[in-house]
Amino acid sequence: MQTLLVFQSLWAMERRHTDGHERSLAENIAMIARAGFDGVSAHYTNRADVTRLNETLGGTGLKIEGVCFPRSIDDLRLPLELAAEFPVSHINLQPDIRPRRIEDCLPLLDGWMRLAEEAGIPVYIETHRDRMTTDLYFTLDLLDRRPDLPLLADLSHFLVGREFAFPVSQENHALIRRILDNAQAFHGRIASREQVQIEISFPHHRPWVDLFRAWWDYGFRDWRSRAAEDAALVFTCELGPKPYAITGRDGNDTTDRWEEALQLRRMVLDLWAAGAAIARDG
Repeated sequence: MQTLLVFQSLWAMERRHTDGHERSLAENIAMIARAGFDGVSAHYTNRADVTRLNETLGGTGLKIEGVCFPRSIDDLRLPLELAAEFPVSHINLQPDIRPRRIEDCLPLLDGWMRLAEEAGIPVYIETHRDRMTTDLYFTLDLLDRRPDLPLLADLSHFLVGREFAFPVSQENHALIRRILDNAQAFHGRIASREQVQIEISFPHHRPWVDLFRAWWDYGFRDWRSRAAEDAALVFTCELGPKPYAITGRDGNDTTDRWEEALQLRRMVLDLWAAGAAIARDG
């Protein structure tokens, strides 16, 4: 049976509060495990950090999304070595390079996919600002040249990057659906056309919440249609700390991001359950 696994980003657990208090890694892991998350998202770029993470996760049953930021083909080798030693559900690759020509991107993408295949570890290319995939149109051009490129869809970057007018046009919905057709995993935050991360609990932000719910619903249904019967889809809640989070005059978040992460988790699990029921009954 296909399943949805909801992870929590460890970066999103940072408080960055003016009181100066930060929870320990162990405290954050305990919170995430108690809340019922299935895994965590963490950097897989430093052996000491990855070793400490896996030691702290021991006995929790939490899985890992490993995140890396390669600038060359060889930069992916260490994250893959770490993932072979300390298993992950997949590697989230943010390509930290910004070529202006599609032709300059293809050797990198082909090299990363070759290393992933040799290692037998899933590697997904994240859609993210200030990366190779910073622009929606450029990323679509990449897909024209590499139609099977596996993406990790963080749609917030495309909405705020392109500043779609609201209501979103059918043309722009179609462009987002083309991205979702290649999505193998998701990062979840809700943006508006002006901010990359808005407070999902504010009633006046409901139109943006509904927009992302519709996009994720499409993405989940499309993934179901092409994934194996026993496959698992990972959705990572990634409500980042300031300056991603909007802050008030006191320099602190305007909402409790942890509570909103729990709200986001419930939202996507409900979306998944509703889609599964339709697929079962249909």
